[in-house]
Amino acid sequence: MNTFTALSRWVTFVLAVGAGFSVAAIYYAQPLLPLMGQDLNLSITGMGLVPTLTQAGYALGILFLLPLGDRYDRRTLILLKSISLAVLLLACSFTGQLHSLLIVSLLMGMAATMAQDIVPAAAILAPEGKQGKTVGTVMTGLLLGILLSRTVSGLVGEAFGWREMYQLAAVSIAVITAIMWKALPRFTVHSTLSYPSLMLSMVQLWQRYSTLRRAALAQGFLSIAFSAFWSTLAVMLSEHYHLGSAIAGAFGIAGAAGALAAPMAGHLADKVGAAKVTQLGALLVTVSFALMFLLPALPVQGQWLLIALSAVGFDLGLQSSLVAHQNLVYSLEPQARGRLNALLFTMVFIGMALGSVLGSQVYALANWEGVVTLATFSSAIALVIRLTGNPSLSKPSVAGNLSLRK
Repeated sequence: MNTFTALSRWVTFVLAVGAGFSVAAIYYAQPLLPLMGQDLNLSITGMGLVPTLTQAGYALGILFLLPLGDRYDRRTLILLKSISLAVLLLACSFTGQLHSLLIVSLLMGMAATMAQDIVPAAAILAPEGKQGKTVGTVMTGLLLGILLSRTVSGLVGEAFGWREMYQLAAVSIAVITAIMWKALPRFTVHSTLSYPSLMLSMVQLWQRYSTLRRAALAQGFLSIAFSAFWSTLAVMLSEHYHLGSAIAGAFGIAGAAGALAAPMAGHLADKVGAAKVTQLGALLVTVSFALMFLLPALPVQGQWLLIALSAVGFDLGLQSSLVAHQNLVYSLEPQARGRLNALLFTMVFIGMALGSVLGSQVYALANWEGVVTLATFSSAIALVIRLTGNPSLSKPSVAGNLSLRK
């Protein structure tokens, strides 16, 4: 692929599949925990540590490994993480005690951040005027990986066992590694900073760009709302409607609408400007959560339908905002896309963690109405942040895309 060749649909598809399969690795364990606990004689606390350590590894990888994409060839980093992830998934299937399982889970989370290396790689390779659409397509793969990973691992685990699920996952990553090795071009490196200087420069980037701060904070507040809803939904459905976790998972399928809409949001960002899409996305999230204040006035079936429709609405708004925020942030300084992405997703991760904690506490104090209030208030703050942004930054810039391609 030469400098002026448009990113082929095949490479876009490979990047989307790679992002989906890699991020799925950090969610496989969740439905498998009872099987793992029974096999390894784990306590409830011990089982809970597995996804916690995996998520912690992912957070550490975002903050400390993602900036390396600005210093080294992204193709090399993606392939190294992919190989490591395949090995770790296979190692996980052979663990026989909690300590080794937790160590592997932590390292697995760090390796799974290759998904976040793939997204800026897609932005670099995208042809001029198509950056938003390309990033949106890759984000679809990533989001579908998150949504479908629990369903697949639950079914495979139930049918064959949790170890077999991890072995199957290792094979899938090995296959996609081989495909990416053939499909991905090399990337030009523009930074010669040492690792300490690279990390220090992230502080400078945060201070330099108000666009970055607004994007990260707005997406962080949207993430609080999103996480507060999903972390308490199963409990609410059980207490209020006596429905099991399988039904909560069925509501989660509504999130697929948001995932599939990501390319559309990216295309819209290319046409009308990413800042406008972030405003529309935050407005849709706020309205979707606010509609749930009407739940007490509806019959039971109407309440279920409203929850499902709200889930479609806020997930569509959240993912549209995320794709548009990435488009905005990547255009600030093309040579620093890895560090900019790390800063954006660090705030997203903080928002997710806060949403889970606050959602649980608010639900205990004020039931579901409290969670809806928290989610609506958080998303309204995000909307205010976006509406007070600088209109001159609404059009995405792809300057530097071609210069970074090889």
